[in-house]
Formats: sequence, structure tokens, C-alpha cells
Amino acid sequence: MIDAAGIDRTARGLSLALRGVLHPKPDATLDGATQTLVLLGPDEPDFWGIFTQSPEYLDGEPDPMDRWSKRITMPLAERWQGQALFPSDGPPYPPFLGWATASGAAWASPVGLLVHKDAGLFVSYRCAIALPFHVSLPAPSVIPCKTCDAPCEGACPVSAIAKEHPYDVARCKAHMRSPDGVECRENGCLVRRACPVATNFRRLPAQSAFHMAAFLKN
Repeated sequence: MIDAAGIDRTARGLSLALRGVLHPKPDATLDGATQTLVLLGPDEPDFWGIFTQSPEYLDGEPDPMDRWSKRITMPLAERWQGQALFPSDGPPYPPFLGWATASGAAWASPVGLLVHKDAGLFVSYRCAIALPFHVSLPAPSVIPCKTCDAPCEGACPVSAIAKEHPYDVARCKAHMRSPDGVECRENGCLVRRACPVATNFRRLPAQSAFHMAAFLKN
């Protein structure tokens, strides 16, 4: 029977990595046969170099990363006789944030963004696979914020992301579109970059600009 380590090895062969495992409670997104849910995210720092060589990135069509994710992971889900679910599927959208926190590998950070035990504030999920069999859960992890000085709390230049209030998306986008927002727009969110967890997850400027451009389109 496949285990979490085997899932991670297989995922890394596809430029992804296991970012969480859980035995989910029933919800409208999952069918009744689901026993285990695995969350897959980019295998950094090599993911960007692989993705930018893909036909989805090079063809100039919309949503290249979503299309890449489906091409790569749907055959994997079929191989495991499971169901592939994606953050872009919706509305209604699958509850990835709830699944992430239920996995015990990610938590709400001091500024409200999700923080992962390995990926820090750079955590992202490309796919979840609902499996019709039981996979043993990894050992519990400890939230890294418990021993951190929380440099994320004061990193946003316009306090759009702050401990005192929920994420102000409108203020964030207004700043990024302004001349003063070039650093965030071209090199990535200063709050995410301030997190000391997983320094090897730091993104190249081109990768950050790609994600920020997609964010500003929405």
C-alpha cells in the first residue's frame, strides 16, 4: 500500500511535493469513498525552471499554471484511483485553506496568511488528490511561529497585511499598481519574503512577477 513518503517521492518526480495529508471530514467537494486527502504544491526551488519549459507556459494562452497542474496531476489521480481537485475549480471552490490547516502542516500566521512547516509564507497548493484508501498520517509538526520574532508583522509598507486586521486586498493591489509598489510587484510580497522559514523557497524575480501579475488581474 502506498504511504506518505511514496506519495512525496512520486510527486517530486513531477516537480511537485507533498504539502499535507489528512483524513478529511465529509464535505460537498469530496465523494463518499474518500479516505485520505493529499495536498501537493510546487517542489521549490526547481519548480519554476521546469514549469517555464512546459507547453502551457510557452503557448501564451491564459492560466498556464492551472493548465499545467491539471495535465500533470490528473493522470496521477487516475493511477491512484482517486479524484483530482484544484484551487481554481469553482465557484464553489474547494476548501484548500481548511484542508491545509486540518493537515497539521500549515497554520494561520501572526498576520493571518497561511504558514507551512517547510514552505513558510510561500506555501501554495497546485492540487489535492482524494484517495479511496487509508494513508497513515505523518508525525505532528510544530508551528514555526512559536519560536519566531515575527518579522512578517511589520513588513507590509502600507499595512495591507497586518496583525491588527484582516488582509486588505484592495489596499494591497492599489499599492502594487502605484510607482511605490514596484518592489512588491517585481520581486514579490515583502511580508512573505520576511518569513525566516524555508529560505530555499525564495523565488526568482521572474517567478514573483508572474504570480503578482496574475494576482492583479483578478
